[in-house]
Amino acid sequence: MKLHQDSNSALNTITSYGDGFVAINLERHESSVIVMPQMPVTAWPVSSFEALAPEHFEMLVEAAPEVVIFGSGARLRFPHPRLTAQLARHRIGVETMDFGAACRTYNILMSEGRRVAAALLIEI
Repeated sequence: MKLHQDSNSALNTITSYGDGFVAINLERHESSVIVMPQMPVTAWPVSSFEALAPEHFEMLVEAAPEVVIFGSGARLRFPHPRLTAQLARHRIGVETMDFGAACRTYNILMSEGRRVAAALLIEI
């Protein structure tokens, strides 16, 4: 699905997504990534839902978003609370969605000026 690019090119905007990829500011990524509006896109070293570990979510703590949108892949799957416990301890909310919904929601929250992070799982 293609999305319209925001006119503010200084922010990371998800411009399209599909099976096995996400494009951020028109740059295609084919492995899991962490996206925040004003920070470099970061590789997220997880290749499957079953491989998720607490340290994958702990990578987001230092950036201090107010909410993390977890794109769980093609279908909605919720991570065990022990995986996101460190985020909760830092009062960072976590919302889980399928991949497409996570991409769309990130763009909406980002355009509203929210401190949002998208942790997008692209399974290999």
